[in-house]
Amino acid sequence: MLTQSEKGRAFRGLHQRDRAFIIPNPWDVGTARLLAHVGFEALATTSAGYAFSVGRPDNTITRDETIAHAAAIASATGLPVSADLENGFGDTPEGVVETFKLAAAAGLAGGSIEDGSGRTGGAVYEIGQAMERVRAAVEAVRNLPFTFTLTARAENYLVGNPDLKDTIRRLQAYQEAGADVLYAPGLTSKADIASVVSSVDRPVNVIMGLQGVQLSLAELSAIGVRRVSVGSALTRAAFGAFLRAAREMREQGTFTFASEAASYRDINGIFKDDAFAR
Repeated sequence: MLTQSEKGRAFRGLHQRDRAFIIPNPWDVGTARLLAHVGFEALATTSAGYAFSVGRPDNTITRDETIAHAAAIASATGLPVSADLENGFGDTPEGVVETFKLAAAAGLAGGSIEDGSGRTGGAVYEIGQAMERVRAAVEAVRNLPFTFTLTARAENYLVGNPDLKDTIRRLQAYQEAGADVLYAPGLTSKADIASVVSSVDRPVNVIMGLQGVQLSLAELSAIGVRRVSVGSALTRAAFGAFLRAAREMREQGTFTFASEAASYRDINGIFKDDAFAR
């Protein structure tokens, strides 16, 4: 099993290759182990997926809950894990620093901070404050005894402000503040993704699985993207299958959904053979 230092170096190295990699988003220990079994090289938590899995809406999970969840995912496999740390759970740089110290202590190889304030109405922090918060997170992780990859997110598109010019301006500011990876979730076209990639000199993460643009890993690599996540898409895909099955039983009284279910033998065998499950 890799040490945290080895995981940190391995995770950073994934971003330095000449092609993109997929970092899927499990929502619990079981799905983390399944993704590791499939052969992915790193994992990332999803705030929405975790919230949905415990029957709550997104943005209602506390920092303590988030850190405990991230620690469980990080210890579930031998893979590096990056955590969705939302807005750092605090408006001040001091609050952000504390969050990233807790994240590092949880066994993570990376984490993200977003410039959405989390307030009603979809506000983003003023760019100066947002940049200060990223800089505080950078300073916190640079003082760690291992490599921690910090991702800075510009949330314009997710909060109803699809302003590409301002999004690029923010990502460039976060690059200047020292972020290792840049991320603007919700970009709606291949051209917009290419514009972001060409406007910065850090690895760029994009998200697939949202409504809108759908590109393959090969297409994203050709643009220059280095990391591809799916956010809550895997969670929603699983919940979609669950709801279709539930509605079939309730409305039709039939059970055809089971024909597409993974077999008991296969799932049980994966977990039985998983050393982390023992």
